[in-house]
Amino acid sequence: MNLNSTVKNNDWLYTISPKKKLINLNFKEIWRYRDLLLLFVKRDIITQYKQTILGPLWYFIQPLFTSVIFTLIFNNLAAIPTGNGIPAFLFNLAGITSWNYFSTCLTGTSDTFKSNQGIFGKVYFPRVITPLSVVFSNIIKFGIQLLVFISFYIFFVFFTDKASNALPQITIILLPILILFMGLLGLGLGMIISSLTTKYRDLSFLVGFGVQLLMYGSAVMYPLSYFKEKVPEYAWIVAYNPMTTIIELFRQMTLGIGAFSISNFIYAGVVSIICFLIGLVIFNKTEKSFIDTV
Repeated sequence: MNLNSTVKNNDWLYTISPKKKLINLNFKEIWRYRDLLLLFVKRDIITQYKQTILGPLWYFIQPLFTSVIFTLIFNNLAAIPTGNGIPAFLFNLAGITSWNYFSTCLTGTSDTFKSNQGIFGKVYFPRVITPLSVVFSNIIKFGIQLLVFISFYIFFVFFTDKASNALPQITIILLPILILFMGLLGLGLGMIISSLTTKYRDLSFLVGFGVQLLMYGSAVMYPLSYFKEKVPEYAWIVAYNPMTTIIELFRQMTLGIGAFSISNFIYAGVVSIICFLIGLVIFNKTEKSFIDTV
């Protein structure tokens, strides 16, 4: 064995160095750990409904039952109109489908440090992979629920006369970008909350409660125009909520309700990207010292 081969065999495969940049998202390193990312995605999907009787059927049951309840309470009892003659069930299903992706990304990533502290303390890998895996696993669930929405859309449009005005708009070509905004917004807010809960554990109790409150302020079960008409003095709170904009745009693209606004689209994108970058900065800063605080 010569000296050169000995030195070569003793070379490190990877060099782990402190993150020096304020915004650090190393795509090359994430790609290097893609197998681990895929493993986490499989884990999230398989374990969520493991040992349940209905299993993956919950992907269908949850949005359908929620839409039925919303239709009975908000549209039948409270008589909230949907606009343009859109069936209330289809209107609510569109809102629930888009809201679910954001909320599951937010709640799933909000306890990243707490739920993975055992792994984080033993072996190195890019920590950002864990919240990313939540976003990727939830995009699969979102795809399934989007198929459910499309199935009911086809039923109402082609087999009933209740949704003749529900027509997808040309803006639907921007739907993949809108979905990206949903994921970035949920991921960014989730990373912020996850980082803060390493010091302030009270936040972990507020997440579920806060997400429920946020849903009522995100125009999931009512159109923004109706809220502006009934409660104009507080309408700005709902209007400036980026998820309200995203859900309104989702309904406009898929059902043709309301008017598309490029300014609203840009607003949703800018807020989502800013939340993601702030979440990434706080997440990277917290990962350096969270083992000492948990």
